[in-house]
Amino acid sequence: MTRCLAFIFALMLATLSVASACSASGPNWVRFTLQQERDSNQIRASFEQDRGHGAGNWSTGFMPHQITGLDTAGFRATGTRPLRFAVIREPGRLDCSGQGGNSQATGDCRFTADNAFAQLLDSRGIGQPTNDEAFSLMVVNARRELIDAIAQAKYPTPRIDDLVSLAALDVTADYIRGLATAGYRPENIDTLVEFKALGITPAYIAGFTKIGYRNIDPDDLVQLKALNVTPEYITGFQKLGYTNLSADRLVELKAVGITPEFVAAVREPGSTPSVSDLVDRKFGARRR
Repeated sequence: MTRCLAFIFALMLATLSVASACSASGPNWVRFTLQQERDSNQIRASFEQDRGHGAGNWSTGFMPHQITGLDTAGFRATGTRPLRFAVIREPGRLDCSGQGGNSQATGDCRFTADNAFAQLLDSRGIGQPTNDEAFSLMVVNARRELIDAIAQAKYPTPRIDDLVSLAALDVTADYIRGLATAGYRPENIDTLVEFKALGITPAYIAGFTKIGYRNIDPDDLVQLKALNVTPEYITGFQKLGYTNLSADRLVELKAVGITPEFVAAVREPGSTPSVSDLVDRKFGARRR
């Protein structure tokens, strides 16, 4: 698998997380619905904006204490009554009012960007966000600690869209510090997005170090994780005498479905066929 294909794969995984944030950039006024989650104490909040060319949606679950000012007892009680609440995050806040009861509610919200957060972005060279960009940052819960961690790790200055992508994927300061402790600080924000989208964690990296694969190139890590090459997969080959398989070879083997079990079944006792020979045998076995 080429790096390009691996990157496309990573972006496909990221799309589910990022798409709602991108579509959520909208006007000051937002329509909301609240509904009690079944078998959970969470309240499902859905927000919708219509800008005249289709609606953008944002939906997430909140614990009651995360919805500032909501009369939870009134929300859950029978009948209908006025309800107010706010969703307050560093980039801005939604102040909402409507009618609710019987564990559901509807109404409207007004978004207000946080000037201090906007000034922080500007002071760090990221830029002054538009109202739409501030709304997107609020949706994904972008926070100062993420901005600080990016700067401390000496990444290139992110764009506002980069912050939206990172926050939507739940890239945290702890995640960035964990990668640094493991010896990894990807060269750019895009690679950091790839790492998180694919689930490359410090623990995943440590698994390779434990079996002798130290300082794997970040591009190779992306390709290995995109194909779900695990330390256990490599250990299976090591037990068969394949002790120095490169990342490219491992990607090649996994891409065509060659496993340690397949090698054990087709090789002569005590032999270690080359990777090319294993690929030939794999396709020969398929033809048969």
